[in-house]
Amino acid sequence: MKKLASVLSILMLLFVLSACGTEDGKAEDKTAASAVKAEETEKVEETTGTAIEVTDMIGQTSTFDEVPKSVATLSSGDLDMLLALGIKVDGRPTVQGPPNKDLEGIAEIGNPHQPNFEKIAEINPEVIIAAPSFKQHEANMERQGTKIVYTAANSVDDIKKTIGLFGQLFDKETEAKTIQDDITEQIEKSSADKADAVKTLLVYGAPGTYMVALPNSLSGNLLELAGGENIASDFPNEEKYPQYASLSVEKIIERNPEMVMLITHGEPEAVKAAFEGEMLKNPAWKNLDAVKKGNVMVLPSHLFGTNPGTKVVEALDVMKESLGQVK
Repeated sequence: MKKLASVLSILMLLFVLSACGTEDGKAEDKTAASAVKAEETEKVEETTGTAIEVTDMIGQTSTFDEVPKSVATLSSGDLDMLLALGIKVDGRPTVQGPPNKDLEGIAEIGNPHQPNFEKIAEINPEVIIAAPSFKQHEANMERQGTKIVYTAANSVDDIKKTIGLFGQLFDKETEAKTIQDDITEQIEKSSADKADAVKTLLVYGAPGTYMVALPNSLSGNLLELAGGENIASDFPNEEKYPQYASLSVEKIIERNPEMVMLITHGEPEAVKAAFEGEMLKNPAWKNLDAVKKGNVMVLPSHLFGTNPGTKVVEALDVMKESLGQVK
């Protein structure tokens, strides 16, 4: 009997030890599983944390796994903003004549009207910054793995928003905020009183083709901030170019502007001569106050013929100064 009791005691002891071992094993398995799950969660959170989602100026949303390492642009204004934020640019607009020294190392990729797709493919940027008119090439760009982020420059606010967009996309939000605040402060200082607004006609174009800039264009916005009155504010806009209207000589003569400002990409004096020659075909044009007093001028093309970027304050100063010289 004693032997039987001893055997039973030993068996009971082994059973208890076995149960304890099983529980310890389960605990270890749970701990290991928890560690793996935590590690996976951490990796997901880490990946999610670096992903960047931006909504551009036409309302299109793009997602990037991380800050893009290569970027190109077809706009000189967008190039100016990117460089002001300290962003490395791999492709820039093609320019006539030698570029600034700080741009010499950046490849030229054409312009919005004539993109150099061969050069763009050679650079193969992760993202290309472009105006909405470039959307027709979107499918082609996406096939080569390049995403497009669209910008706008129809007002000072558009330019500030674009700077903020770049700040978000390239992890430069602090720098973007600084530039935005600086532009806001300078615009407020430069904005003029509209009590004695100068009646002004803004003409955009080249010899033989002229349109009138409306208040919803950048030059129209700057004219308003500079204290001018846009005599074409109620002209019907062009369907393809909603910031502009057809030039109606009859309406212009009727409203008799005190100042005529020309906006162009071409040679200033040649454009001015061609425009005056075209308008003088109508004898009544000579009787406009702006023409009789010599208040017809060409605005600087780098500030008004294209998106001026961070130089928009300089553009406002030029327009304000020009209005102040009305005779």
